[in-house]
Amino acid sequence: MTTKSTLADTFLKYRTRLVRAVGAIVNPDDIEDIVQEAFIKSYEAQLNQEIRFERTYMLKTARNLALNHVTKASSQLNQSMEDMDHLPQELVGHSLEKNVESKERFIHFCRATDTLSPDVKRVFLLKKVYGMRQRDIAELVGISESTVEKHVAKGLMLCARYLADTPQDAAKSGQPGFKSGTGHTQ
Repeated sequence: MTTKSTLADTFLKYRTRLVRAVGAIVNPDDIEDIVQEAFIKSYEAQLNQEIRFERTYMLKTARNLALNHVTKASSQLNQSMEDMDHLPQELVGHSLEKNVESKERFIHFCRATDTLSPDVKRVFLLKKVYGMRQRDIAELVGISESTVEKHVAKGLMLCARYLADTPQDAAKSGQPGFKSGTGHTQ
């Protein structure tokens, strides 16, 4: 058996484990792409070097790709916050990370807010992350206070539902029993 077919056999044998490992880190919609990319990167690496522990190499590759994906998504979230029009001066320099106890909770929070529409997301973050008053948000965004209240309520409901459907204890510990993508309504 050639080394190339061994790598493919290893991938097929441990594909479910790769999916679980990646699923503990990224959104369900991104899992398959990252798992496939992990195989391609492993295959390309094996063309240039011998990989003695194929399963470990693929798992580490998949995990690193997933972490890079989350970092990129988090960066995009931060960039979209920077793009907001004319934030009040007291918000400059305020760190979102200070409002979250750990990196894992921050990642889950970002994933939850990514499920929101742009309008709801903007209002929700201004209220819940920056602690702005509804009246100030309404003036800043150019909508009624009633609409601000509705956006905040919708954001709370959808984020709470997302976080409740995400088994965070399994995701934190990296346990292989974590099943990503089950029960998500978004």
